[in-house]
Amino acid sequence: PMASDVPMTPELEQIDGEIQDIFRALQNGFQKMDKIKDSNRQAKQLEDLTGKMKECKRLIKEFDRILKDEESKNPPEVNKQLNDRKQYMIKELNSYVTLRKTYQSSLGNNKRVELFDMGATSSEPAADDNIQMASAMTNQQLIDSGRNQMDQTDEAIARSKMVVAQTVEVGSQTATTLTQQTEQMKRIGNELDSVHFSLKKASQLVKEIGRQVATDKCIMGLLALIVFGVIAIIIVKDVLET
Repeated sequence: PMASDVPMTPELEQIDGEIQDIFRALQNGFQKMDKIKDSNRQAKQLEDLTGKMKECKRLIKEFDRILKDEESKNPPEVNKQLNDRKQYMIKELNSYVTLRKTYQSSLGNNKRVELFDMGATSSEPAADDNIQMASAMTNQQLIDSGRNQMDQTDEAIARSKMVVAQTVEVGSQTATTLTQQTEQMKRIGNELDSVHFSLKKASQLVKEIGRQVATDKCIMGLLALIVFGVIAIIIVKDVLET
């Protein structure tokens, strides 16, 4: 897309124009790479192009900052067009970064360590703005850099050991808790068995009491019959005597 297709403030238009100038310079620069036969000159050309890509990335980040500052003032359609414009810029720059990696690999210059990476699928410019070649570093800087990497590795290993120790401790505590809970469940089961046994004994006792009460009632009934019989005999006797 062309800048004229997207409504922009003068500040954004200026940044957009500078970015388009860099894209044209990158296109021309990579076209010249094929015409350069000397590897040292190719490496120098590649470093110059890397500097242009660094500046382009800075401008895209500035474009994004201004876009976000003005976002609340613009209608949604304008914000969409501006964001699409930004994504186009990122995609275009990423294509040149990928092209640069291809040329860097073909040069096979192992002395140069590439620290510039936009990421081909990145949706925003990468945060690292440092572009530095190992060949430009002093021996002391290389040593310090190596020591720094080793220190970071040692710290990462120490953190990993700490995490493992904490995991083992948590696992041990969990096992202890599970054992205690298992014993508690066994005790509860035993108590439930005792309660069930007590209820069964109580039920039997109630039945026995019921049978005893029934027996007592029979006895009382017989005694009542005997009493009534004696009374009846007495009454009959008195009647006969009179």
